[in-house]
Amino acid sequence: MRVDRALATYVRHIAVERGLSPHTVGAYRRDLDDYVGWLQARGVADTAEVDAALVTEYVAALSRRQPAPAASSLARAQSSVRGLHRFLVREGVADEDPSARLRPPKMAQRLPKALTIEQVEQLLAAPSRETATGLRDAALLETLYATGARVSEAVALDVDDLVQASPSDDAAGGAAAEVVRLRGKGDKERIVPVGSYARAALDAYLTRARPALAARGRATPRLFLGARGAPLSRQSAWLVLQQAAETAGLSAHVSPHTLRHSFATHLMQGGADVRVVQELLGHASVATTQIYTHVTVDALRDIYQTSHPRAR
Repeated sequence: MRVDRALATYVRHIAVERGLSPHTVGAYRRDLDDYVGWLQARGVADTAEVDAALVTEYVAALSRRQPAPAASSLARAQSSVRGLHRFLVREGVADEDPSARLRPPKMAQRLPKALTIEQVEQLLAAPSRETATGLRDAALLETLYATGARVSEAVALDVDDLVQASPSDDAAGGAAAEVVRLRGKGDKERIVPVGSYARAALDAYLTRARPALAARGRATPRLFLGARGAPLSRQSAWLVLQQAAETAGLSAHVSPHTLRHSFATHLMQGGADVRVVQELLGHASVATTQIYTHVTVDALRDIYQTSHPRAR
């Protein structure tokens, strides 16, 4: 199979059959466009011509580029190449996987940056409750912190995704919403509880703001709407968070993932089991969630150092 055709077939597979998000599909496509372009520049037009030595040479060439790519970028590029070749083997296009012996670069484990509970409270109090967009902003931020949702999951919520915890009651939305239905990576669905503060903010938004915003645009089931009535975008949600951080006077860099990290960190500090946090975050493997145990250990060490009379 021609390498450009193999790329197109694989990208279609991960987008349609595996249901990966457009953001993830775009990252794979960029990595593989570079890989296929590199192969073609060396006269390699067919996947049958690709062997282990050629794949190793490509990875080495990547690592020598200037400016030097981050280890995470190299790891992602290798993952993209491995995914393509494994797919070709599964589809019977190739007999062997020339990337099978690739080993991802070792990366230093970076602890997620979380806000303190006091900083979160300042952030959530920042939006004005006097305007429709302010009520929306408050509901969005409360939802992100209450559920640990990714920003892409939050903006994809429909009104009907706010449901009662009791399956016997079909009412949806408003103050009755006790859980939220989130759709994560690979379109996997999970149910996450919604705390009282987030429920109150959502109720205020649904009754006092969303109808006014919805009247400005076309009918849509999306929960969070922009100023013109269209579904709120990921970029607009990011701006909401940035404006709230500035209003709250938070000097630390705050991103939508900061609230997700804060959600998990505060749960762990409060004694939540790591597997419960895994389910709430929608992590496929508990290994991904284990990083929050390191955060908790660091916090315990700090308390020990300052509290125990013979710690120093």
